[in-house]
Amino acid sequence: RFLLALSAPLLAAFGTTRLVAADRIHIVRKGDTLSELASTYGVTVRELKRRNGLASDLIKIGQRLRIPGDAVDEEAVARLLRGTRIRRERWNYIVAHHSATKYGNAEIYDNYHRRRGMQNGLAYHFVIGNGVDSGDGEIEIGPRWRQQLHGGHVRKWEVNREGIGICLVGNFEKTRPTPRQIEAFTALTQYLGVTVLNNRYKFMVHKEVDPGHTICPGRYFPVRAMHRRFG
Repeated sequence: RFLLALSAPLLAAFGTTRLVAADRIHIVRKGDTLSELASTYGVTVRELKRRNGLASDLIKIGQRLRIPGDAVDEEAVARLLRGTRIRRERWNYIVAHHSATKYGNAEIYDNYHRRRGMQNGLAYHFVIGNGVDSGDGEIEIGPRWRQQLHGGHVRKWEVNREGIGICLVGNFEKTRPTPRQIEAFTALTQYLGVTVLNNRYKFMVHKEVDPGHTICPGRYFPVRAMHRRFG
């Protein structure tokens, strides 16, 4: 149902694993319409058009259409995190971030953070892609989670030491997170908070940890909705 994408070159160079819902391919046949295909596959016409870069509803016989895969859920997240020996007692926070740029993925940010002098590289424990340099809603696990290392994602040391950092790729001062990013973030946070931390944690966004120093994760991140869900 879900594609757990393990890229050998990426694993060798960076040590991350990824989870992204797998797309299907449909070859357009005579009589096919976007609305009928959307109904058949349980997606919206808007999603089909966006996934395939279509400006109109016109499709042609023989055209290859990408059908968006199923949303990431907690079961898929559980499989992704399997194999890591988690030190539950050390984690007391889950902190949400945006990258403040529409470009990038875990490996790109890891390289950037190392150039800035961060010995352990990628500051976050997880990165959720937006479809530009990684999949839309794709969850990447960074080495800090695999090795259960403290984060480097906020100024306050206590929260860095005890906080799980999740970064969604995008500048949410300008645009909203994609629906797939929100689905992936919700599934990941729900699994971490309930199954891993037994509801013994505090959910925060970056600007709540370091008030006055940042606007992260931006005005269009659904802070209130996430607090209603996660406390």
